Amino acid sequence: MKDVKSYVEENKDRFIQELIDLLKIPSISADPAYKKDVLNTADAVKKSLEEAGCDKVEICETPGYPIVYGEKIIDKNLPTVLVYGHYDVQPPDPINLWESPPFEPVIKKTKIHPEGAIFARGACDDKGQMYMHVKALEYMTKNDALPCNVKFMIEGEEEVGSESLGWFISKNKEKLSNDVILISDTGMIAKDVPSITTGLRGLSYMEVEVTGPNRDLHSGLYGGAVANPINVLAKMIASLQDENNHITIPGFYDKVEELSKEERDKMAEAPFDLEEYKEKLDIDDVYGEKGYSTLERASIRPTLDVNGIWGGYTGEGAKTVLPGKAFAKISMRLVPDQDWKEISELFKNHFESIAPKGVRVKVNAHHGGQAYVTPIDTMEYQAANDAYKEAFGKDPIPQRSGGSIPIVALFEKELQSKTILMGFGLDTDAIHSPNEHFGVWNYLKGIQTIPLFFQHFTKLSKK
Repeated sequence: MKDVKSYVEENKDRFIQELIDLLKIPSISADPAYKKDVLNTADAVKKSLEEAGCDKVEICETPGYPIVYGEKIIDKNLPTVLVYGHYDVQPPDPINLWESPPFEPVIKKTKIHPEGAIFARGACDDKGQMYMHVKALEYMTKNDALPCNVKFMIEGEEEVGSESLGWFISKNKEKLSNDVILISDTGMIAKDVPSITTGLRGLSYMEVEVTGPNRDLHSGLYGGAVANPINVLAKMIASLQDENNHITIPGFYDKVEELSKEERDKMAEAPFDLEEYKEKLDIDDVYGEKGYSTLERASIRPTLDVNGIWGGYTGEGAKTVLPGKAFAKISMRLVPDQDWKEISELFKNHFESIAPKGVRVKVNAHHGGQAYVTPIDTMEYQAANDAYKEAFGKDPIPQRSGGSIPIVALFEKELQSKTILMGFGLDTDAIHSPNEHFGVWNYLKGIQTIPLFFQHFTKLSKK
């Protein structure tokens, strides 16, 4: 049997090219104009799972985009690992900030990735990390190294809230039955500092609309006499946080989990260089809720951020207009015990209540999900720890992430199994931003590490 490191080295050029081909398909789930591309990506994922060694692969229709399901069952008495990933990607906007076209992948060397990184939308989130599992399966099947059963569930709506996933799971619990769920849609602290994500924040995503006059008006004739929806919206948003960057929505913090000093001290042991952090982002200082460190603000505290704001005239040159409408998209990252539906209702009620006379406000909840924390004293975690230790030569650091994967809490509720988050991206990979990329080293290291998890998990399951 060939060891995984040798197999990856021998096939790395092919592995890279296959990922590049997948990244060329613009599977933007948020934009209906790309529906055909999303469906073509599902077909490509199906084909890759078949070629990697799954005995059964099918495209499962849902009310939205399909889910690609695959499996290889070698012995029903052995444990089963369910791999989850997604094949859809974020919109690439703003296009003008990309150094190369978002769906024309290129490999470029960077300071952090001297061996090169693949620049393309979806490179890290999540096509690159999802495809690591496909290639890990290929290694295990071709080298008689698959120690247990494996199932794949790859969806196409993660970037728009995974609305169809709950529907699919509720109808396919037996098909999806497993002993552990494995996801690579997170990151690690650094290339030489492996980590396992043990917590995810929840999410509430809202869109607001402020309407003033029944049409755009001449700002000279009407300015100062009629409420300007953009001015009003800006003031309303500004009031959502106080001078300490504490969120002012009544009831928002009622169920926020407060970590003990011991837990916060443990978090502080993770390597973190504030000056390097600022340098990477080209900022002269950090900003956030008073009384908490940068790492805490980005992981264990809830947040409220404007993700987009628009209205009036935004074209070239000048147009003196008082707009009839203004819009904003606002997301709130939530922590354990905050229910996203409850928070969405609190936001809606508060935002409508602070609207001044002269405008009308409309609030829509897009999607959301619950926060998730996984214990570190389980067999599943130990298997992941042992896999990283074997691959990297050191124990990984447990780390809470500031990001959200809303379906993780859904998995535990519906399938009664724990999730292990083995991410190989870095926080500098620009996911959701222009110039998203994924280090070639990280991609190949993930393929090397994943089979080790299967080995250690199967071994521990027999004890």
